Amino acid sequence: MSDTFLKRNPSVLIFLAVLALFTLAVTLLAEGAGAGVISTSFVKTLGKTLCLALVAVAMDLVWGYTGILSLGHFAFFGLGGYMIGMWLMYARTQAIVVSSLAEAPIPATESEIVDAIGNQIFGVVGSSEFPLIWMFADSLVLQLVLVVAVPGILALVFGWLAFRSRVTGVYLSILTQAMTLGLALYLFQNDSGLRGNNGLSGLQNLPGLDHVPQATMSIWFFWASAAALALGYLFAAWVVSGKFGSVLRGIRDNEARVRFLGYSVEGYKLFIFTVTAIIAGIAGALYYPQAGIINPAEIAPVASIYLAVWVAIGGRGRLYGAVIGAVFVSLVSSWFTGGQAPDVNLGFYTLKWVDWWLIVLGLSFVLVTLFAPRGIGGLIDLWSERRQPDRHGADLGPGAGALREKEASK
Repeated sequence: MSDTFLKRNPSVLIFLAVLALFTLAVTLLAEGAGAGVISTSFVKTLGKTLCLALVAVAMDLVWGYTGILSLGHFAFFGLGGYMIGMWLMYARTQAIVVSSLAEAPIPATESEIVDAIGNQIFGVVGSSEFPLIWMFADSLVLQLVLVVAVPGILALVFGWLAFRSRVTGVYLSILTQAMTLGLALYLFQNDSGLRGNNGLSGLQNLPGLDHVPQATMSIWFFWASAAALALGYLFAAWVVSGKFGSVLRGIRDNEARVRFLGYSVEGYKLFIFTVTAIIAGIAGALYYPQAGIINPAEIAPVASIYLAVWVAIGGRGRLYGAVIGAVFVSLVSSWFTGGQAPDVNLGFYTLKWVDWWLIVLGLSFVLVTLFAPRGIGGLIDLWSERRQPDRHGADLGPGAGALREKEASK
């Protein structure tokens, strides 16, 4: 990813510059580090939106460029959140328990401390013992490894089983949706080891940083989310460039032909499916500490459908389109569902956007699919296509059929 790559992809530099300016503006206007124009809650909303943009980039890689309509990537997003949430909840509860037992006349043993932590965490589901999946919850390093490993291994196993059987199209989408539904139903159970429907809460409090105000912490997470999006976008742009990206687009457009040419279609699919699952897991690990809570409802199949809608509205097959779609739809959704949009009195009926937002979103998806398949990102394509090409002083060409002649006529 040297100067050559960036020169061949000026849109990457433009995106990184816009993201840097946006990050700087929010920092200067936020309560935690600037003028206090932007509230802490809205800074968290913007940070979460950047995380959603990152998972949208992953979705565009797997669907827009490779043609795999996965309805399970929000499950990987949620798993990343659960992995980091386990450490956050354990460490926070440990600090509370140790502080409480320190006042006891007889010092508590290590086993008593662990039992007290377990009772605090799992008492809500009638248990006090740590399940096996919490065996590394006391280690931040190991849980960060699991943020990457758990979604990656699940995607690797699922993808290997599906792609080796050459399951494609709508059947693969149904399988990914079934995987997501099965995972969500399992997590809803109290004996899943992750507190069932109660989920993991209090994730906004970082252990050992109780003295740091939420306004400052929100800026830290916002910076981390912006950095993750920048790196994720840069990596995705590098993946889809060159020969590798051409093969991916070939698989999307004509899988049988690419296989006939001798390429390992299943290998390419498995790589993209696994890598994008890891990216989704990282995005989830940054999102849920800003949200403060995670529960199984967050990874229900409908969430992955929303993700596909964001990418479609933004313009699939365009990384910047995926970012635009995720940012635009998520912010507008927060405005409508948060009760900030005024009700519309039609005389015979009062239109409440809280109740009608999903219908509006679904209708928007249908209209974009039918009449604007390039999505919002297509507006940028129209502008770039109308620009005069830079021929560096070369002649137009020998005839009207020459490519340069055609370019110059635009």
